[in-house]
Amino acid sequence: MNHGTPTALIADDEPLLRDVLARLLGETWPELKIVAKARNGREAVEQFEALKPDICFLDVHMPGLSGVEAARQIGRRAHLVFVTAYDEYAVQAFAQGALDYLVKPIEPARLADTVARLKERLRAAQPALNTEDLLQQLAAMLQPNAAQAPLRWIRASVGPTLRLIPVEEIDFLRSDEKYTLVAWRGDAGNPGEALIRTPLKELLAQLDATQFQQVHRSVVVNLRSVSHVTRGPNETADIHLKNRSEVLPVSRSYLHLFRQM
Repeated sequence: MNHGTPTALIADDEPLLRDVLARLLGETWPELKIVAKARNGREAVEQFEALKPDICFLDVHMPGLSGVEAARQIGRRAHLVFVTAYDEYAVQAFAQGALDYLVKPIEPARLADTVARLKERLRAAQPALNTEDLLQQLAAMLQPNAAQAPLRWIRASVGPTLRLIPVEEIDFLRSDEKYTLVAWRGDAGNPGEALIRTPLKELLAQLDATQFQQVHRSVVVNLRSVSHVTRGPNETADIHLKNRSEVLPVSRSYLHLFRQM
């Protein structure tokens, strides 16, 4: 590790979130030098090996190699700070394990506390915490087949703005080539839309099954947003939504869900 200017790496698959954290760190810790920004866990490990920063800010959920898996490869060679957007179980595990973590959206006061601890460890030349056992447990918890708490909100970039969309405000989700369209009721009930890179199948696994239902291979609907359903030809149907003009298709495979409606 450096003994002069402190250095850091930021890893997050969302460019906007990388930039937000870098800006907040610049305001909270002007002396800190951000030497690398990584888009995923594998890139984070590669850049760490090349640059050996003192601190790594790692998003927990990244495609390919997760932040937790990247942390296991980095080990005690850097001070680690995890950044998580949701997953209450993970936050609880971080807190119990005395790991440094930040919850999105990042609060300046919380970041200031984390920075103060990091400064003290660097000043005292303390070694990074030995967290291998806890990281192994967290890695197992983050496996796709692990039980997950229902998703509470979705983060999406709308122009230059990062929106945190409460799940209960979402009307429907629709796959759009490599993206997923998120349609929600915005301010004052006005419709809003955004594209995110998370696959529809991955989102569906994290949603409350009593509220969100897949009705077509490319469509998931919030049942609370449904106004009425009209039958169509060939064992299909159309879903009409409250306060929206879009009409969503119901394929034959899912028509049984609406037989009582």
